[in-house]
Amino acid sequence: MTFQIRDIVTFRGEALFWSAILVSNTLGTSMGDFLSDSSGLGYAGGALLVTGALAVLVLLMEVPVVPNVLLFWVAFVLTRPLGATAGDLLTKPVAKGGLDLGTAGSSAVLLAVLVGLMAYAQVQERRTPQMTERELVARRAG
Repeated sequence: MTFQIRDIVTFRGEALFWSAILVSNTLGTSMGDFLSDSSGLGYAGGALLVTGALAVLVLLMEVPVVPNVLLFWVAFVLTRPLGATAGDLLTKPVAKGGLDLGTAGSSAVLLAVLVGLMAYAQVQERRTPQMTERELVARRAG
């Protein structure tokens, strides 16, 4: 019933959590392999498709009948093929549809994206007034 790992204190809860992680990572990896290698989309097409699906999930967050737990797990599964297809796009040779940046170049690109997103989140956090714990709980409930 929670996403807080520190709140999982029973064997049953722990088993459910790690089973969900294992299944979601396996599904995501196989989906990434399929999109890159077998679907005909290639690395860029696969990455764009998964990015589009994640964008749809963001929009669905505003639809009250779609459970947030479902959105979380679908997004969790989709991050795996996004990472695989985007990583392949950055590292694979141009002849195979990649950008041939190698591991150092792709690591630099990903680091720049990470730093940029962290900076954006920091700016957004400073612009947004902080809610009290009570306000946060009331917002989640309502």
